[in-house]
Formats: sequence, structure tokens, C-alpha cells
Amino acid sequence: MEKLEEQIAHLIRSVDDLSDIVTRQEDEIATLTRRVHMLMQREGEREATGSDGVVIGNERPPHY
Repeated sequence: MEKLEEQIAHLIRSVDDLSDIVTRQEDEIATLTRRVHMLMQREGEREATGSDGVVIGNERPPHY
């Protein structure tokens, strides 16, 4: 009986730890989702104004 109680206590602890991890991940995903949304809005606004963006990779800037 004592062994079963130990196993149950261990399982309860594991479930609590996993619950904390899932909660942290949920918060992080929400934060990242807001940031991506904000970046998408900024990019949309930049494209709408027609301003040039940052040169990425091997692309040549238009003045070359």
C-alpha cells in the first residue's frame, strides 16, 4: 500500500510539473503570436507606403 501511495504522489507531482510547463508555453505562444501580428502589421504598412525595405541576402540595392 505504501508503494502505491508513493507512486501516486510521484504521478501527482509529475502532472503538476507538466501543467506548469504547459501554462508557461501557452503564455509564450500568446506573446509570440502578438509579436508576429505586430510585425505583419508593420510590414503591411511599410508595403502600403511604398518605402523600400532592408536588403536581405545577396540582393542588390536598387541604386547599384
